[in-house]
Amino acid sequence: MVAPGRGSAAGLMAAAGGAALWRRLSAWLPRGRLGLAALLGRLSDRLSRGRDRRARRSSWLLLAPLLTPSVPVITAPPCSLCPEGAHRFQWIGNLVPEFGISSSNIKVLSSPAEFYELLKVQIKSAKQRVVMASLYLGTGLLEQELVDCLEETLEKSFQAKGSSDLRVSILLDYTRGSRGRKNSRTMLIPLLQRFPEQVRVSLFHTPNLRGLLRLLIPERFNETIGLQHIKVYLFDDNVILSGANLSDLYFTNRQDRYVLLQDSPEIADFFTELVDAIGDVSLQLQRDDTVQMMEGMVHPYQGDKVAYCEIANRRVMEVINSARTRQELLHAKTFHSSQQGSSLLSQKGSQASRDLKPEPDTWIYPLIQMKPFGIQIDEMVTETLLTEAERDARIYLTTGYFNLTQAYMDLILGTRAEYRILLASPEVNGFFGAKGVAGAIPAAYVYIEHQFYSEVCYLHQQERVQLQEYSRAGWTFHAKGLWLYLAGSDLPCLTFIGSPNFGYRSVHRDLEAQVAIVTENKALQQQLHQEQEQLYLCSGVVSSSTFEQPNRYVKLWVKLVTPLIKNFF
Repeated sequence: MVAPGRGSAAGLMAAAGGAALWRRLSAWLPRGRLGLAALLGRLSDRLSRGRDRRARRSSWLLLAPLLTPSVPVITAPPCSLCPEGAHRFQWIGNLVPEFGISSSNIKVLSSPAEFYELLKVQIKSAKQRVVMASLYLGTGLLEQELVDCLEETLEKSFQAKGSSDLRVSILLDYTRGSRGRKNSRTMLIPLLQRFPEQVRVSLFHTPNLRGLLRLLIPERFNETIGLQHIKVYLFDDNVILSGANLSDLYFTNRQDRYVLLQDSPEIADFFTELVDAIGDVSLQLQRDDTVQMMEGMVHPYQGDKVAYCEIANRRVMEVINSARTRQELLHAKTFHSSQQGSSLLSQKGSQASRDLKPEPDTWIYPLIQMKPFGIQIDEMVTETLLTEAERDARIYLTTGYFNLTQAYMDLILGTRAEYRILLASPEVNGFFGAKGVAGAIPAAYVYIEHQFYSEVCYLHQQERVQLQEYSRAGWTFHAKGLWLYLAGSDLPCLTFIGSPNFGYRSVHRDLEAQVAIVTENKALQQQLHQEQEQLYLCSGVVSSSTFEQPNRYVKLWVKLVTPLIKNFF
């Protein structure tokens, strides 16, 4: 592999070996190992400070222990001359394409109803493409109205020209989308039957659910093995990134996050290609409700698993690498055009100023996580961001299902930034009141939360790491992501938004995607700040007394079982 960035191969190997040694040592530390990790981390920072003055440590050294063949090969440093590369998070562009856009094209939404209405408006106005990736499509009246909008738009497009230029591509999870007699598949079959040439429905089936396991594990429980969890909705050149699924709860009283990227053809092209790539390795829904693979494609659970995962890795990485190449060329072209534009302005004045597009003040980085295919980009970027966060920086992190990976917990407890972690109270957990074993899942999350809070207290980190529980009568909570406030700043300059929950499932089992939005624009920073404040406004700070409340009682069997099953939810 070509050494990424400016570091030598020997340097990366040394960093990888050091990280491996550190992990082996930390595994033997006693209960207080996180406190020792924090102490060693701070000592290491002081010892290396002198070296850092001479040569700024590359973020790539932090990524070295996690490098796999699926990581894009870096053959040259990113274009540091381009205006898009003028911020401190430019290193993310070593892994994924960097899209520079104007903040005026970004709108942050706040409510499920606003999200639903926007979906309908965008579907009705689409002319060339509708691409929707979700865990599943619900079966209620609101979901049927969405399908009706798709049908009407396809019909109008067909009548206008005698043949439709509009293409509709829908990607869902096979197991969740097939649950029950009436399901996502039965909702979409009428579209396939009426517009077979314009509509494609792909159902991703995890390669890890196969053989005897697939035969024995019942419906619903089979969804714990792995899912298609990406949520992206795009219409022509407009893209909605969210953690919300296409179901009535997410349109009414299930709080999530949503951002609209308008007039962003390069970003829309990227996510179209990503959904197509996953769709190509997925089962294709047929008009008679059967499914089949594309000709020549390895089957996800009947074919060779290694061969299937290699093909899937190659398809997805081709999308990422080709987009990176396109964006680097576009950045270089934009840079030279801006120089020519400056010369033109001096000659032609205000008219030229009106003709030139505004320079980007916001940058979008798509972060993909597909561990079954050996793709760990989101994990690498998240761990690096948490590691690099400076003292007095503030990170607001939210998840609907608080079950952080050990690596994320170690970084939160062992680094210097302040953390405000928003999670669901038992009553707003999506599994609250569920029948059977699923009804105990909120109690399992309470147990996990209590364990983490006890570790925070043991390390005397209550001031730096604070837990807050979202509570809202009649609502459930599904928001995920983070906001980063640099030291001394009252507004965030970066946010993550998309499907990952920062838990084991998101990192190891499911297909996930989110974007990092980095902005210099104060108005957009204010939008993101207000979004964060609105969510946290409905929360209360967790303390020791929180777990003494009657509704926080966790049965003994739940405590015994949770460590065994926590990697499945």
